[in-house]
Amino acid sequence: MITLQHIVFPEQNICTEQDLYFHLNGLAALRGADNTIHMRTGDMVLFDTYFNALSIGKWHSNCRLDDLWLNIRGKGRFELLVWHAIPDRSWEKICADIIELSPDSSTRVDLSHYAENATTGVIFFELRALSRGYFSGGEFQTSTQPETLPKLAVSITTFKREEAVINTAKRLQNFLQGFEFKGNIHIFMVDNGQSVEVPKADNLTYIPNDNLGGAGGFARGLQEAEKAGYSHVLFTDDDASFPMESLYRTYVFLALAKDSHVTIAGAMINNTTKWAMWENGAIFDRKCMPLSSGTDLRDRNAFFEMEAKSSTLDHPKLYGGWWYFAFPVQHAKYHPYPFFVRGDDVSFSIANDFKIVLLNGILSFQDDFTEKESPMTWYLDLRSHMAHHLSLESMEVGAHQVSKIAIWFLLRNFVRFQYETMETILLGWEDVMRGPQFFLDNKDMAERRATIKSMVKNEVFQPIDASQLPPENTAGSIRLKLRRLIGAFGLNGHILPFYKIWAKHFTVPAKERGNLYLAWGAKRLTYLTGDRSKGYTTELDRMRGLKLMARALRYYFKFRKAYPELRKQYRDSYPEIASKAYWQDVYKDS
Repeated sequence: MITLQHIVFPEQNICTEQDLYFHLNGLAALRGADNTIHMRTGDMVLFDTYFNALSIGKWHSNCRLDDLWLNIRGKGRFELLVWHAIPDRSWEKICADIIELSPDSSTRVDLSHYAENATTGVIFFELRALSRGYFSGGEFQTSTQPETLPKLAVSITTFKREEAVINTAKRLQNFLQGFEFKGNIHIFMVDNGQSVEVPKADNLTYIPNDNLGGAGGFARGLQEAEKAGYSHVLFTDDDASFPMESLYRTYVFLALAKDSHVTIAGAMINNTTKWAMWENGAIFDRKCMPLSSGTDLRDRNAFFEMEAKSSTLDHPKLYGGWWYFAFPVQHAKYHPYPFFVRGDDVSFSIANDFKIVLLNGILSFQDDFTEKESPMTWYLDLRSHMAHHLSLESMEVGAHQVSKIAIWFLLRNFVRFQYETMETILLGWEDVMRGPQFFLDNKDMAERRATIKSMVKNEVFQPIDASQLPPENTAGSIRLKLRRLIGAFGLNGHILPFYKIWAKHFTVPAKERGNLYLAWGAKRLTYLTGDRSKGYTTELDRMRGLKLMARALRYYFKFRKAYPELRKQYRDSYPEIASKAYWQDVYKDS
């Protein structure tokens, strides 16, 4: 039997949100020391959750499954119910039985008849104790054997994060020790900082690399994996904050896949709210639109709805982030574009012929992206946003719409008085208009990083005394609502006389940094880090802001005039720049 997925439990340092793993009724309780759920008569445990329900719709449509079994372990007498939750219709009870669990053996239940009801939805089970006992583990399994076992390279790119990447390597190696197919998985650690001292191991290859950003690091990992004959590559972060079960499910799903184009894109959840989905894949069309963002994964109906929607998703502009992205090498016609960082995963997903699958329980936990926001990231994001639409035929929206991307970037910072960020955005627009050769000449971003550093004096986090700061702009008084309304109509004072007389100084916490609503009615804004130990303050400067927007208007007309030729340059050069040969030439002496 091959296990499709294990029943997993909360994991320290990864996620301990219990309702993402199981729901307990009565006095049932988890004993974390050995991951057993103890129950008295009448207590219940339900595995109708993000981590433990089986998304049978995705497994059935993408994988060969000749049969399906549930294997469970524990001690005691239980009522076992297995449910097939089918979208938009009544659920089916596909098993109802009374079972005796013994610590010396496991109990296997045949669920192969699930397809008689439907081949969509999710399957989960529940146990009701008929005596004192405990549940200690289980798996969904199949007797179907893979026709070919994938050879999977785990490619990690790191830069000056020595402790994080070493811990990741140890976690992966510990997992692989007990993995049935461990001989088919190898770790490639690409060190852009050339600073990591890694203990030698048979299943790990250390690659010191020039710092060409995430794009260059992952391109190098793909190149080395190809040379070594690996069929699939998993791009992941150096802190690899994903459950190792994610890697298990990924490997088995790829092994049983019917279509060689199948690619697994891991979801992303914010470390500050581990019960809420941040991004279950995303659509990129002029901007990034995260799918299922905000879904409360503790709510099984919300989770089931998310699974139903993502099961039928077939969008030409769907992409997966490189915090967790496992793809077939043979269909990676295009390699990463030399963006340095930001946006390389978007073009890689969209340009290549991948069939992206979003499977529950495969994810990475990440720090809030808004807290990482800086003038540098705005510059990089703007470049990649515009370059995608210029380079890829499937992204064509016309000169006006591509220009609107830059205008929207500028306006979001204009009303928040982030004029230094606006300067870097305009620099990014200039660089895009220099053509694709600019990316080749600046693939290490050394010159641009120095330039932007010299441009940014104020909009950088510095130690701050949060106790001396004004209140947050969250109250709902009529006066405040009126102030916000006037602020919004007056572009936050940029076109209103006497605005500073009545406008206020507000504090913006890290989690609300992207919320423009909190900026309205302000003349001064202080932005904080998550722990409130650092911050910076921006202030209305009417003349500076209007001059920057006037400059943007000039760029708009210049870009529209240059658009046909620019588009031709980007389209014609993309196959050459985002190619295996390009990166082979870059790293030919490495």
